[in-house]
Amino acid sequence: MTLFENRYRTHDLGLLLLRVGIGFMFTVHGYPKLTGGSAAWAEIGGVMKLVGLDFAPAFWGFLAAFAEAVGGQLLALGLFFRWACALLLGTMVMATVMHLSKGDGFNDYSHALESAFLFLGLALAGPGRFSLDQILFPAPRRLY
Repeated sequence: MTLFENRYRTHDLGLLLLRVGIGFMFTVHGYPKLTGGSAAWAEIGGVMKLVGLDFAPAFWGFLAAFAEAVGGQLLALGLFFRWACALLLGTMVMATVMHLSKGDGFNDYSHALESAFLFLGLALAGPGRFSLDQILFPAPRRLY
């Protein structure tokens, strides 16, 4: 076997490492926001007015904090994986919008934009074989 042969036997292990690493990082970043309370949530959720949703900023902020903290844990476990990716993707899109609206430079919004692409790609790829989704909700066997 050469380095360039198309045999990705470690695909599921790669997805596991990616899920656990990114999930841990987002959990660590999200918990201070989640425990910040309604004033912090309202500040975080205030960014939604940039897309025309100027009601219930505390709800939107709580949802973003929840997406990072709890979504990060779900991502790491591979549980309700695509839902977690969708919440994290939405949060990162709005973080990108917030940085762009402030006129921040590329270095300020690049992390949020990179993360948005990461969560979109993960949502399309799925959690892999080493996930709770695979154990709890196995795909039906094809009979052909």
